[in-house]
Amino acid sequence: MDNVTITIDGIQVTVPKGTTVLEAAEKAKIKIPRLCYHPDLPPVSACRLCVVEIEGDRLLRTSCSWKCQDGMKINTKSRLVRQSRKMALELILSRHPMLCTECTRNGNCELQDVADQLGIRETRFEYHARPGGIDDSSAVLVRDPAKCILCRRCIQTCELVQSVSAIGLEGRGYDVWVDTPFNKGLDDIACVSCGQCINRCPVGALYEKDHITRVWEALDDPTKHVVVQTAPAVRAAIGEPFGMPPGSLVTDKMVTGLRMLGFDKVFDTDFTADLTIMEEGTELIGRIKNGGTLPMLTSCSPGWINFIEHFYPQLLPHVSSCKSPQQMFGALAKTYYAEKMGIDPKDIYSVSIMPCTAKKYECQRPEMNASGFQDVDAVLTTRELAKMMKQVGINLPELEAGEYDDPLGISTGAAVIFGNTGGVMEAALRTVYEIVTEKPLENVEITAVRGMEGVREAEIDLDGTKVKAAVANGLANARQLMEKIVSGQADYHFVEIMACPGGCIGGGGQPMPTSMDVRKKRVEAIFAADRMSKIRKSHENPAILKLYKEFLGEPNSHKAHELLHTHYTKKTVYKEAVA
Repeated sequence: MDNVTITIDGIQVTVPKGTTVLEAAEKAKIKIPRLCYHPDLPPVSACRLCVVEIEGDRLLRTSCSWKCQDGMKINTKSRLVRQSRKMALELILSRHPMLCTECTRNGNCELQDVADQLGIRETRFEYHARPGGIDDSSAVLVRDPAKCILCRRCIQTCELVQSVSAIGLEGRGYDVWVDTPFNKGLDDIACVSCGQCINRCPVGALYEKDHITRVWEALDDPTKHVVVQTAPAVRAAIGEPFGMPPGSLVTDKMVTGLRMLGFDKVFDTDFTADLTIMEEGTELIGRIKNGGTLPMLTSCSPGWINFIEHFYPQLLPHVSSCKSPQQMFGALAKTYYAEKMGIDPKDIYSVSIMPCTAKKYECQRPEMNASGFQDVDAVLTTRELAKMMKQVGINLPELEAGEYDDPLGISTGAAVIFGNTGGVMEAALRTVYEIVTEKPLENVEITAVRGMEGVREAEIDLDGTKVKAAVANGLANARQLMEKIVSGQADYHFVEIMACPGGCIGGGGQPMPTSMDVRKKRVEAIFAADRMSKIRKSHENPAILKLYKEFLGEPNSHKAHELLHTHYTKKTVYKEAVA
């Protein structure tokens, strides 16, 4: 690859041809302010904060989109550049309510950071509110147009990364704003609740529905037995809001922190991830042997389930009937666990800690009450758990190690890799291989389904039986696979879909900022947790074997179907259009 050499603020930098000025400046350790730029998205040059002065050019150029040319001399801090950036930011602030202490992003806001970097404490311009009021119609997301700075990141994410296009620009000129089609509420359109727009928003214009208050109320209620489950991906990210580097694996400290918050029992969603493999793996084998509907599509990601219900309802028969690990846990907590402990299910309050905003929607689905009650009562995102800990002075990095409670806290390495794209597939194949072949799997690390590419294909030989598999992360990539299935071009047996880039480690409820580099470090932590596990195959989990012996009978039994399986429903783009 050809290189070019440029000079930035007197520093000579050599970079590959095609590198932007912003990227070159970062290599030179020069921090150029920006608000609309995000490393996951194409540059749109909307905020005008990253402008630089290029020798010989009469115009200031946006460094996020301007490519380096050999011999270029760039000034990132001239008087003209400083004045231009200050003016651009003051104009943005003139349409942004300065109510920082009331905002969910206070202390973790890119607008605050840039204003501090540029030394702006007040603006010369009168405040003019943007049109549109708060939309809290969704069970998951809240949209506050007044705080929007028109960076367009949410629009790009929804359209390019997720292919949903639930939001876009409305109006013209000075009065342009971000809105839903026909100004409908998020609950009335094809928003899949993935929360990726939240993770890209630099301010507080988008945020998740708060479940913190209801969880505190349950913890304060002496009549409630409050149990909590933690998703695999949370343990690789919860350290970040406390200043720990991405990829810090803090499972044991997190358990201690949850006990300090007052939970009666601290359990692991990994337990029911192992259970999901038993149920889903058995279902897959049955479909292959008995001529069932193929390919079978995984059903663990609620954002993905929302997507297929909206856009590909004709493919719902392909979806596994298994509930997600979160919902399997909720059903067992108020049946199996309640029975073992002699607790009335109505007195159990079930909380989950999830990297996913769509889990808030999933727990409220009418199908999710197999226990006779709402199986999961509240869902906290990774961000919300960090907020709760900070509210009572818990500093996660300083905590001692803790251990999950029995019986719903025992799990395997196969369960923890659910947090990564390809993890459900790999975990399932570890078990399916040994059930079908009746031989031990010599190498449990099935690298063919690993990776961060949008779509990956693999063929696995089960002692003569060839299983063709595909893995996709991000809904735009899922759409590619669905189109192949609809057109008859796909000959897969098993397809794993995760709604979020990188899988759950890049979920809409994870700490911000999130980028490809951050996601990769979280993935490394998850695989490290798998390697450290004493048991790495779901069907070898002794607590799962005991569950079947004492309570469920066998995988896919009648009782297992009553508690652990469900069905999904056709939806349309607009709710009222459903027949």
